[in-house]
Amino acid sequence: MTSKLKQFAERLSAAETTKVGISPLTSEDALLSVEEAYHIQLENINRKIAQGHKIIGKKIGLTSLAMQNLLGVDEPDYGHLLDNMVVENGGYISIESVLQPKVEAEIAFILKKDLRGPNVTALDVLQATDYVVPALEIVDSRIQDWKIKLQDTVADNGSSCMYVLGGKPTKIEDVDLELIGMVLTKNGELVNTGVGAAALGNPATCVAWLANKLSEFDISLKAGEVILSGALSAAETAIKGDSFTARFAHLGQVSVHF
Repeated sequence: MTSKLKQFAERLSAAETTKVGISPLTSEDALLSVEEAYHIQLENINRKIAQGHKIIGKKIGLTSLAMQNLLGVDEPDYGHLLDNMVVENGGYISIESVLQPKVEAEIAFILKKDLRGPNVTALDVLQATDYVVPALEIVDSRIQDWKIKLQDTVADNGSSCMYVLGGKPTKIEDVDLELIGMVLTKNGELVNTGVGAAALGNPATCVAWLANKLSEFDISLKAGEVILSGALSAAETAIKGDSFTARFAHLGQVSVHF
């Protein structure tokens, strides 16, 4: 890794610690590639592992065509989930612990078998899944004012922050992932609705994409890992005092408070 990429990794790490956002990496290096951005991400993940944290899953972002068009890309991105990102269902997140949080509702896959790309299919994902549950992902950006391009969010671990799992473990054969409906409320008011098909047509397709993408970095998905498969609607900004609840057909509900 070049000294420039290490410097970018250090700046993102410092922003996460100090809760002071930084200017976009792409504003300083317009030629920063997506592959370089993933290496920046891995640099900081490896640093956290060295500090004693554990990888317990992955998150997939940019699974909607609207978000891909917004950032001018034609595929999703991903980030790592660590053991210090877990929030219990109905739990509280201190607004002082985040920078500029947003909340997304999605379907989480818990794996019972390893998945290693390339050539992983959606059917492979279904066969490797132990169960699915509803989830809230709290995304956050260490880039000031969310002024991000794809390379910025990739380097910033997919703008990941925390996540909440709720509902009831549901076997994959008991639901139609494409048709699962979701309603998201903020402080008791409806703010978003979504359906499983909003994530690349089927959330399992997103997980298959992830397994194949990770193979480029010689990484596989592991049994027991949590995979957040992508938002089913737009992210909602969170401020102090806000409460969010997502209700999913057949899967139950999940909530978090700030």
